[in-house]
Amino acid sequence: MRSGMTDAETKLWAILRAKRLEAWKFKRQVPIGPYIADFACFAARLIVEADGSQHVDSVTDPRRTAWLEEQGFSVLRFWNAEILLRPDDIAMHIHRVLTAPSPRSPLASRPLPQGERERNTHDC
Repeated sequence: MRSGMTDAETKLWAILRAKRLEAWKFKRQVPIGPYIADFACFAARLIVEADGSQHVDSVTDPRRTAWLEEQGFSVLRFWNAEILLRPDDIAMHIHRVLTAPSPRSPLASRPLPQGERERNTHDC
């Protein structure tokens, strides 16, 4: 764990902190197994990473991402320059991911309305 954040991490934290994205709570510098996630939202099982140039040819990042995904997390990675130059686009992308229905979403487990259920059984 680092004591200080990079400029990109500071900008990203300004987007994620204090439940600014529809009340989704993020934590920063979160230990998850053998790794430390830059930012994590446990309710959405989402990790957001700010990557600098040291990640360009990283052989450990894919292994790390695979392990985190095996634990049920989704991982979003953004380049530092992208965060600094287009923070609004980054915020919108993260918001879309947070609000999109997923197989783990409570909405996904709700039964379809009667008409939808019948239509879907005939589509198979």
